[in-house]
Amino acid sequence: MSYSVSPIGFVRSCFKEKFAIPRQPQLAPAARGVLELLPPFDSGEAVQGLDQVSHVWLLFVFHQALEDKPRLKVRPPRLGGNQSVGVFSTRATHRPNGIGQSVVKLDRVEPGKLWLSGIDLLDGTPVLDIKPYVPYADSIAGAYNRIADSAPTLIEVTWQDAALRQAHSHGQRLGEPLVELIEQCLAQDPRPAYQRPSPERHYGADFWDIDVRWHYPQPGLIRVLEVVAAT
Repeated sequence: MSYSVSPIGFVRSCFKEKFAIPRQPQLAPAARGVLELLPPFDSGEAVQGLDQVSHVWLLFVFHQALEDKPRLKVRPPRLGGNQSVGVFSTRATHRPNGIGQSVVKLDRVEPGKLWLSGIDLLDGTPVLDIKPYVPYADSIAGAYNRIADSAPTLIEVTWQDAALRQAHSHGQRLGEPLVELIEQCLAQDPRPAYQRPSPERHYGADFWDIDVRWHYPQPGLIRVLEVVAAT
């Protein structure tokens, strides 16, 4: 038996590419976006009552990671990217049906639009369903995950003076907490875990409509070099 599903809406996100997106939701509270609902769910009826909810679960499609051949094992970044485990013991993007889930903060509700923060969703992500977070049922005392038993260790983020001024200027233009977004995302150390970057190697990622460039002047330290309009 086969089933078909259709998106109920699409996310307009601060993340314009996969690189530097936090690997779990809520790790970057300044990461914001809007879920734009499609007909018939773009009416006020479909979201009535959500103003009484602080967080929601989103079921979505990893639309840029879909594969024809299912993977039975993956190499999660949490284990250094070199150790394989079964796909069902991870939240890797390489899913049998390409389905992901994230719990995100619901900042504002409008007919046809949900304003979100703490997201880990790429711009254009198709959303399949929305479910309210229920604290007494969704937070389980005594639960454990021995593969990911605590939040990842953060890396220190510093700034070139000019880059910080650029970030403040672009943040004011966008009306977004851009400095916080950059710091929160880069502190997760987005480089592949197996890489040992040299100070000469520069990295980059797009947030909103700007391009952020950084490097690793020494192990355990990031320095933001430039924050400019994306081309």
